[in-house]
Amino acid sequence: PSFSPRRRRQATSLPLQSSQQVTMDPSILQHLNDNDKQKMLDMIDEMQTRDSLKMYNGLVQRCFADCVHTFRRKTLEKDEEACVSRCTQKFLKHSARVSLRFAELNQQQSTVGPPQQ
Repeated sequence: PSFSPRRRRQATSLPLQSSQQVTMDPSILQHLNDNDKQKMLDMIDEMQTRDSLKMYNGLVQRCFADCVHTFRRKTLEKDEEACVSRCTQKFLKHSARVSLRFAELNQQQSTVGPPQQ
């Protein structure tokens, strides 16, 4: 994913576990001075990058452990390659579905508003 400044002004995402992200309204940062805003955006970018790398490394470790069983050649066997491909596709589909569901729940919660006491 690209973490360009243009995207940050539109909406900044904060990483959560299981590759879910919640979108933060950039107007929250309006009360900060420019230096503090930049520090906050840099911290958020660093957190996003760290979360993305953790997710990618976890995917690589899981698919490698599940699919690669021999080390006879430099390249993967055909069945290992197919397994890795299925594993990554399954992970990406799952991540997309979780993200969509999380966005739906987040949207429902924002339209209902906070619970009344």
